[in-house]
Amino acid sequence: MSVAVVVPTVGRASLARLLDALVAGSGPRPDRVLLVDDRRDRGRPLLGGAEPPEGVEVVPGRGAGPAAARNLGWRRARTDWVAFLDDDVVPSRSWLADLAADLAGLGPEVGGCQGRIVVPMPAGRRPTDWERNVRGLETARWATADMAYRREALTRVGGFDERFPRAYREDADLGLRVVGAGYRIVRGGRVVTHPVRPAGRFVSVRLQAGNADDVLMLAVHGPGWRRAAGVPPGRRPLHLVVTGLGLLGVGAFVLARRGDPTSRRVTQAGPRGRRAGRVGGLAGVGWLAGTLELALARVLPGPRTAGEVATMAATSVLLPPAATWHWLVGWVRLPRLLRDGPSPEPRPPKAVLFDRDGTLVVDVPYNGDPGLVVVMPGAREAVGRLRAAGVATAVVSNQSGVARGLVGAEQVEAVNRRVEELLGPVGPWLVCPHGAGDGCGCRKPAPGLIEAAARALGVEAADCVVIGDIGADVEAARAAGARAVLVPTAATRAEEVAAAPVVAPDLVAAVELLLGPAGGAGR
Repeated sequence: MSVAVVVPTVGRASLARLLDALVAGSGPRPDRVLLVDDRRDRGRPLLGGAEPPEGVEVVPGRGAGPAAARNLGWRRARTDWVAFLDDDVVPSRSWLADLAADLAGLGPEVGGCQGRIVVPMPAGRRPTDWERNVRGLETARWATADMAYRREALTRVGGFDERFPRAYREDADLGLRVVGAGYRIVRGGRVVTHPVRPAGRFVSVRLQAGNADDVLMLAVHGPGWRRAAGVPPGRRPLHLVVTGLGLLGVGAFVLARRGDPTSRRVTQAGPRGRRAGRVGGLAGVGWLAGTLELALARVLPGPRTAGEVATMAATSVLLPPAATWHWLVGWVRLPRLLRDGPSPEPRPPKAVLFDRDGTLVVDVPYNGDPGLVVVMPGAREAVGRLRAAGVATAVVSNQSGVARGLVGAEQVEAVNRRVEELLGPVGPWLVCPHGAGDGCGCRKPAPGLIEAAARALGVEAADCVVIGDIGADVEAARAAGARAVLVPTAATRAEEVAAAPVVAPDLVAAVELLLGPAGGAGR
């Protein structure tokens, strides 16, 4: 039995604590530990610039949320089981040993095994509303803060549904689909601690965005999804009523004032205005009662400090309209989500177009000497994997030294032949001999080389991926409608790394990302 641990991260400070706990823990080492860097802005170093512990692989994510990040991780794992941890939990010292014990002997009918989550509460006082919210993880079913799935089950159901963009309902959706596919999900004995991280006063209002995801859950799993997933009924019906009463009250007041805009009192606005005023008054009383009930329900179990009471009062006014708004947004976006369907498993590209200098070979400026050609680490293996998987390749290279008179066209061709002697055939060579000021359409970041390579290979540019080491490679791919993977070197600028849609630490990792589960033929 082989096991991988996948940790999606947005660079929280707690990540280092998690990794340290894994390294220091007792028990068999996992076959792979995959840290999916899902930050949108990678300008800051992960882990404060420290190197990840030995055996931890960093996988560049797409900044598309935890569902997409976990998919990247498990599809790369290739192990029998995949254990998911959130980057804000702390595994117990025996977690690895307990994980092995939890999974040992599970029959093929078991598709998942849930760990136990402990959320420490403060000593000497009642927990705040936010702390009680986080404590709900202790009883949550299938929470991916600590959840292991059989890879076969993940493959069968297609993994996480990337239409769920936040850490909300994506785990319940996956659990329902795994159970629906005929698997059982059992509880194990391993334990992680989930400290309550600091949050702003209005965190409860921001969390109402999850109401939009509930609409998708209803559409995909039917009206009984909450009961099947063990999710409490929630307060949305009350939020809808309170919001409706608030809107009715405001509308009736406006209508009453329209009867006589100069009047300071509704009773002087005529019969119609008075009726509207009475309706508005009743609606206002109902809104106030509903808001007070919500505030009391949140204040009474808590510490009842002045700050907590003030926060609960303010946010209880905002919660119902925020929940209602996001719920309506969910219904508006639902037709598009249903039309798009769940995120498909990534397919290998039809062609991969490599930059030459700094990507396939060590960059020697204006090199015309085949004897100076040195292939980059992993280049031979990366090209070989693509060749074995049946993916066409080509090289797209700027060679402005020709225009500058620093190297001859025949020297460039000699260097290219030497590259193929070292790597084997890499497909057609598309070379731009022009300088930056020549105004050609082929010099990267212009799309000409990528478009010409696609034509030479008989594929569409959209079916190609460009692998390069600088921003011009990425921009050329975008201009042509192709995908891009940046493999940085010491010469790559930090802003180029931050702007790249996908970043891989080396060529082999880049090819693994592209081949996905279908790439095993060449391994």
